[in-house]
Amino acid sequence: MVAFEIASPLIEIAQQTRTAAGKLAVLSTEARNSALESVAQALEAAKPEILATNEKDLQAAKADNIAPALYARLKLGESKLQSAIAGVRDVAKLEDPIGVNQIHRQLDEGLILKRVTCPLGVLGIIFEARPEALIQITSLAIKSGNGVILKGGTEAINSCRILTKVIQQALKSTAIDPAAVQLLTTREEIRELLELDRYVDLIIPRGSNSFVRYVQDNTRIPVLGHADGICHLYLDKAAEINKAIKITVDAKTHYPAACNAIETLLVHQDIAAEFLPQIAKALEAEGVQLRGDEAASKIIDVRLADEHDWKTEYSDLILAIKIVDSVETAIAHINQYGSKHTDAIVTEDNQTADIFQNRVDAAGVYHNCSTRFADGFRYGFGAEVGISTQQMPPRGPVGLEGLVTYKYKVTGDGHIAATYTGTDAKPFTHRDY
Repeated sequence: MVAFEIASPLIEIAQQTRTAAGKLAVLSTEARNSALESVAQALEAAKPEILATNEKDLQAAKADNIAPALYARLKLGESKLQSAIAGVRDVAKLEDPIGVNQIHRQLDEGLILKRVTCPLGVLGIIFEARPEALIQITSLAIKSGNGVILKGGTEAINSCRILTKVIQQALKSTAIDPAAVQLLTTREEIRELLELDRYVDLIIPRGSNSFVRYVQDNTRIPVLGHADGICHLYLDKAAEINKAIKITVDAKTHYPAACNAIETLLVHQDIAAEFLPQIAKALEAEGVQLRGDEAASKIIDVRLADEHDWKTEYSDLILAIKIVDSVETAIAHINQYGSKHTDAIVTEDNQTADIFQNRVDAAGVYHNCSTRFADGFRYGFGAEVGISTQQMPPRGPVGLEGLVTYKYKVTGDGHIAATYTGTDAKPFTHRDY
């Protein structure tokens, strides 16, 4: 008995996206870059409408009393929108990731092997708030020759609709089929999207820990992403005080809702008595609520931290502080409680910094700088589709390189495998070009 697939509206959308993606994959670099410039210009022209629509989402969010961290992510604003548009143009300037010869090898005379990069196909991106993420993801998808099906959070529904409308309208004047970019608008569609393994090649969830876990547990499609952003900053005994204060304040308060903001501050016991009062004063001036272990509570006025604090991504102006007796203890704490996102050390001892950077298991390990640099735009990727904390690549901020795969192309002239087997087997040359 033959089983027939009943075409649902979402399956039809996925089929359209896959067809459009197939055409996009073979377009020239110039055609894709030209399309990105058209998108950037359209977004600039629609700025007033986009910002006004985002304001409607913000007003609705206030009425619903959403969490401050989610509200911060939802707010677009002039500067965020302009940065996102600049990111579209930055992506256009990047090297084309498609058609790159990674291997060019002669197997034998007239028998040539090439490993060539190519698009993944169709991306399914599910994200909470962050309307600018829609712009970043779409630009990376176009540049890498992939179709994309987007599902934003309900709190950002109006913002996502206007952005998608502007982008699709812009693509109509280019060589790219607007069906390459699709937007889903209901929660019910998420479950169905996760079941479309025949049409969707990669799912990238951007949201809460529980949501990412839900996605990972309910799909056969490969998933790229991170569940938590529990980042640490370790102040070593050889840290310079002014540098340590500046980095700590930035890493916690520059954008506390971001996944690359620190949640735990580890301080070496030899400098705790001198450093903690000064750092606490600087943090409290920025409105940060401090929680600390018993040792820290004897030096500064903090609420006593417990096991839960070391495991928590606050995404808010809250910071847990722990005093440690060595870099080894700091590393052990990070590897136990961290989420493999981004962790940093402040020290003037380069040997200690090397130990820390080599032994901390995270996608990003920094020395004498803020964890807030963990970002595709800041890395020069133009933008990012998300941050991956998995062990296998891509890892860290994922830009174009994480959205392509490769295929092996072999060209011969009547060559057969039997020639290279048996007692009279002909040897391979295996010569790289």
